[in-house]
Amino acid sequence: ERTAQALGLDRDRLRALEAALQAVYEERHRVKIVVQDSAEGAPLSTRLTLEPLEPATDARTLAFQRRIATLEAKVAELERELEDARAHVAIEVDLSGVEAAAPAAQAKDTSEDPAQLQRRLMHDARDTETLHALYRAYAKSGDVDRTWCVAHALTFLGAANDDEKAAFVEHRTTGLIRPSTSMTPEAWRRFLFHPEEEVLTGEIFAMIVSPVLLGRVAAMRRDKSLPTLDSSKRQDPAQSTLQAVRCFSWAAAILGMRPPALYADPSYEGLVEMVPNVPPSTRLGQKSLGGRSPLELAFVAGRHLAWYREERFVRLLVPSIQELEELFLAAIVIGNPGIPLRADTKRRVQALASAIEPMLEPLQIDRLRGYFLRFVEEGGRTNLQRWASAADHTAARAGLLLCNDLRAAASMLEIEDAGSAKARVDDLLVFLTSDRYTNLRRQIGIAADSEKRS
Repeated sequence: ERTAQALGLDRDRLRALEAALQAVYEERHRVKIVVQDSAEGAPLSTRLTLEPLEPATDARTLAFQRRIATLEAKVAELERELEDARAHVAIEVDLSGVEAAAPAAQAKDTSEDPAQLQRRLMHDARDTETLHALYRAYAKSGDVDRTWCVAHALTFLGAANDDEKAAFVEHRTTGLIRPSTSMTPEAWRRFLFHPEEEVLTGEIFAMIVSPVLLGRVAAMRRDKSLPTLDSSKRQDPAQSTLQAVRCFSWAAAILGMRPPALYADPSYEGLVEMVPNVPPSTRLGQKSLGGRSPLELAFVAGRHLAWYREERFVRLLVPSIQELEELFLAAIVIGNPGIPLRADTKRRVQALASAIEPMLEPLQIDRLRGYFLRFVEEGGRTNLQRWASAADHTAARAGLLLCNDLRAAASMLEIEDAGSAKARVDDLLVFLTSDRYTNLRRQIGIAADSEKRS
């Protein structure tokens, strides 16, 4: 109710959204959520429970119970297999950069073609022979910044020769970058977005992210799982002496964003996290408040703030791809209520759409209608698993742009999730040696040849 008052919404709309989210959960997990009032006006307590069974008194009932337990175990196993299958939907093979070997007499020498070399790196980002060839091609053309970027990659991989090491050291900046201008929305889309992060999918999520945030906050408050932030720990970037706080303010200015409310909380053991609220806040933990270099903090700030852009913020609220799919379909249903869906899917999605739509402005609903038409015109298909992965890569690319140091980026990715760090670093290697990265660096004025060009 406090959340609804903060946004100027009536309680009925908020309760409708909570009911819709609860109905979807019950339908998916085949459970009944029971809300019980405790004595003497104490706060409501919510728990998940199956409908109670009478204690078994005969052999037949006991047999049925054993059979039920066996079937429930089988259902749980099948659900795990289904979730695993969903995670591997639409695995694609991309051989666009691989060519069949041509006879020696007919083979064309492409060793100095940067476009061809970049395509090879997309399939093996750590191919040092290709990186050496790309360095020679850029050095020969006199492209200082692209040469430096490739030398940066080779130095990180420990494969740089003396010339490449010298090129890297000569143009390496000391300290944080000093851009001459901030990022524009167009620069985000053209240069920073990962190629597989479909823009239209993000635009659709952007239209419904506010109601989803409101519903998540309301549900967490109801379940008493919403983290409590100590107001005394809120930081003023203009006055704070904490390096991490100042770094977040600096990063937001470069990325063309407003920084969220920042809380320094040493009791939180992680690096940084978004705390659902209205508006959402960021909590800085132990791993970012001490022992981090300015370049590492720049990466953390850039990566975290990239998630605050409205086209991917929903990913912070919805960790499950299945839930993400239901929200996407709900947005599509708002854009076109007549879209055909399977009966069970339609029940869940329609409940979400009916709860979300009253919280949208007329302009947002009109945009969803337009997005639906575009979605159909572009084939009517999207891969949300791939989109979510690409959004993660985009956030890491924002961090690399700000820290300008692949080693610092790799260090922070290792701390965050060691299991996925290598794949993320490989994408950063591809980005570092791409035309997109150099064009972005030149646009904001941090390229190695910026002074020469100006």
